[in-house]
Amino acid sequence: MENGSKEPSLNQTAYELESEKKGFCAILRDGETKNIYSNNVGEFCPFIENASISWVDYVVEDFDREAFDVASIFGFSETFLKHLMKNTKSGYEDFGNELGIVLPAITVSGFEVKLAPLMILIRESIIVTIHSIEIKRFSRMRRYAETFMHKLPEKMEQKDRITSLLIRIIDENNARNFDHLRDIEEYGDKLSEELADPKTSRNKVSKEIHKMKHALIIYLSGLWATVDELNALRYGDAELITDSQKLLNKISRLLGEVNSQIGLAEHLSEVLASGLEVLQSIYNNQLQILNNRLALLVAYLTIIGTALLVPNTIATIASNPVFQLTPKDSFWYISLLFLSTIIATIISWLIVKKMGLLPKSPE
Repeated sequence: MENGSKEPSLNQTAYELESEKKGFCAILRDGETKNIYSNNVGEFCPFIENASISWVDYVVEDFDREAFDVASIFGFSETFLKHLMKNTKSGYEDFGNELGIVLPAITVSGFEVKLAPLMILIRESIIVTIHSIEIKRFSRMRRYAETFMHKLPEKMEQKDRITSLLIRIIDENNARNFDHLRDIEEYGDKLSEELADPKTSRNKVSKEIHKMKHALIIYLSGLWATVDELNALRYGDAELITDSQKLLNKISRLLGEVNSQIGLAEHLSEVLASGLEVLQSIYNNQLQILNNRLALLVAYLTIIGTALLVPNTIATIASNPVFQLTPKDSFWYISLLFLSTIIATIISWLIVKKMGLLPKSPE
């Protein structure tokens, strides 16, 4: 019992150590499948000789510096690679006996979206995928590569095999890209929760909305680049790609899935835009309320100032020695000031109201 409980743990550790290596190769030869893990890409060359079909996946530390050298080891021509790597975000090159596709591999961390290149190189019996270590795209596919190749019919044409494997690789990349839209939506949900809180700083929310909008734009640019390359693959009539309508329809389905994801991302962008409009409306409403309060305060001060101006004028005139007021005149003098204040206040209020200078009190 004790030995039996330790053995699976040891096997699992061994698998994890193998899967962490940079390179992986799976082959189909004479109806049998094999795979090998290695950090040295040169070890795969003798392994893939005489194979009916082989897939090599290699992870590089620096794509711009290492991808060209790794691809050259498998015999891809220098001219072909230079043309393909002119644009590292996306690309498509067909040299007859060599076919290359560069697809964007999307990574998301919060609202930070990056597009990393995934290079797919194809010759008659081999597909090589090269990508940077940050995207970790094919860990699951590596595990089931032998099973996939074993299911390929023995009488299947070589072009059909290559195309089937290529479709599986592209589908895996698309699936990982699509997963990241869910990540953006989750962060967007947190943002909407902050937006619903009236105490949240407007400056903070506006910056977060801008980040999300920018993330969606980059994400959409990656999907549109994928659509361009899939269209080139589907309608480019490459020599290495099958003419089987059944397999070509699978590429069309991949296109349909990407287009549906574009629709979802654009819908999310529209929802975000409406959120910006709501935020702007709230901001404008707050400014309007503040303006109304200030206008109301100015109107009241105007009424008070006018009301006080009349008795002040009367008091100034009455204080002139010409009138020679005595203490006996105090009663009617105070009464005159009091009544003039009331009358001036009422008249000022009526005039301001009639002229429409008195705004409604904010609710």
